[in-house]
Amino acid sequence: MSIAHYDWTDYYDIVSNGLDRDVEFYTDLGLEAKGTVLDLGCGTGRISIPMALKGVEVVGVDASEKMLEKARAKADMAQVNDKITFIHDDMRTFELGRTFPLAMIPYRSFLHLLSVKEQMTALRQVRKHLTEGGLLALNVFVPTIQDLYEQDEKSSTRGIYMIPGSEDRLVVWDYTRYDHFRQVAEIIRQYERTDRDGVVVQRVVLPLHIRYIFPSELHHLLRLAGFGIVERFGDFSKKAFDSKSTELIVIAKKL
Repeated sequence: MSIAHYDWTDYYDIVSNGLDRDVEFYTDLGLEAKGTVLDLGCGTGRISIPMALKGVEVVGVDASEKMLEKARAKADMAQVNDKITFIHDDMRTFELGRTFPLAMIPYRSFLHLLSVKEQMTALRQVRKHLTEGGLLALNVFVPTIQDLYEQDEKSSTRGIYMIPGSEDRLVVWDYTRYDHFRQVAEIIRQYERTDRDGVVVQRVVLPLHIRYIFPSELHHLLRLAGFGIVERFGDFSKKAFDSKSTELIVIAKKL
């Protein structure tokens, strides 16, 4: 699990603004859970904080202390510190000594686990921290052979963003290289901060690794880890998952 990429929390928050309606989706699940929610890979609190603003108590766990520092500051500004506990830990090995009615791994954070062994270890840890019949919700992108072929060893512009509080812009480039034997993508992300005249005032190059996973593979992993799939969707408006879906959202129950 590579976390150096996440030390640049300001740039992360600008670029990683989630998927359409994902905050509402997970918040609704949190409200339905009627208990404290476990947010794994919570990052800077993008979902934890809106959930707490709705009155849900949350325990957020992340492997990056830098991300958690930002999350705590944002929670303080939102005045929800009494609703959120942020813990620096790893989803493969965390031990909290309590159980939750709902655990979630939003925004494809499960893909930071780079082997089947790591994925199974994390799922078993999650299961251990769920109440009887507790739920796990997570989402991953759906890989396609065409995309894996077309993106391999290619550079692409992820986007151009305005930097809040300044006239500067942030240009983000990704170079992607795949190891299809291990199903691992190595992404070299370059941030270029430019001033109002287009002059580059800062350049940061950071590696990021994820392991892409196919829908049937995820289903098998969940079953092997002691979960039964309750629902699956193709987007956060709860559209049915089908052959055209680009995202897989799964809700699984502890068996």
